[in-house]
Amino acid sequence: MNELLQNKILFIGGKGGVGKSTSSAALALALARSGSRTLIVSTDPAHNLGDIFHKKIKHDKTPLEPNLWGIEVNPNRESKRYIQGVKENLEGLVKSRMVEEVHRQIDMASASPGADEAALFDRLISIILEEADEFDKIVFDTAPTGHTIRLLTLPELMSVWIDGMLEKRKKINDNYTQLLNDGEPVDDPIYEILQKRKEKFAAVREIILDSKQTGFIFVLIPERLPILETRQAIRQLDQHHLHIKTLIVNKVLPDYADGEFLAKRRRQERNYLDEIDQTFKKQRTIRVPLFEEDVSDMDKLSKFADYLQSIIKEETT
Repeated sequence: MNELLQNKILFIGGKGGVGKSTSSAALALALARSGSRTLIVSTDPAHNLGDIFHKKIKHDKTPLEPNLWGIEVNPNRESKRYIQGVKENLEGLVKSRMVEEVHRQIDMASASPGADEAALFDRLISIILEEADEFDKIVFDTAPTGHTIRLLTLPELMSVWIDGMLEKRKKINDNYTQLLNDGEPVDDPIYEILQKRKEKFAAVREIILDSKQTGFIFVLIPERLPILETRQAIRQLDQHHLHIKTLIVNKVLPDYADGEFLAKRRRQERNYLDEIDQTFKKQRTIRVPLFEEDVSDMDKLSKFADYLQSIIKEETT
């Protein structure tokens, strides 16, 4: 059984400009209309979901259609919230005269590379752990490929970092216990905070790595650069035990499109479609035709969703 039917959580990725957000929206709409309570979440800073559905989508669940809700995660807002949470966790743990300096150091760290991804992933963790019981399907519309890879590999990287921090805290606590506390264990709130963070990362990493719960779908179009980028992304994610099993090949010229210009495009496209079949033998491909008009309103999005819904229905019969 494929990801569309089996998995509760679906991550949709791909190169910019291939129709990733539109495909994510159409897939979420198709799942909702098939009877699944569905939540679509945009982690792309360039948020297109609101434009696609013609509704203002907030950072909390926004109703879009029967059985369908949306969230647009704002990386800047999440980064500020995340940093404020770090500061609050440290309140009472450092001397008052050091608070200002500690806050300055935290603010400097918030501007470092990867800080936004860490904050974004913190929100993603909350959505997966807190919303999973309420929804049958959660669809994540991610940012272009490089961002997606960093986001999905964060649980592994952060777990290693937290393990190192816990080991350092343990050594410090052991020394305090021996030297200053007459052998009695030291209460360490920072250690407890790190331990809770580790448990959350472990829980989400287990869900993401579980192929029965989580699926990864990449969108591409039959052109050279998207094929190369998708192949590289699959290799990178495979190294982290994250396996892409489904590809949506978008904007394939329909047979009835005529004219000399389109005939030449179709000949070139046929070569790329053959290359996709040869390159991605381990992946299941869903070919979506190039529609006559842009997916610019709900009627046209429904047409895209109907196409995907027909595929879902075929596989349930």
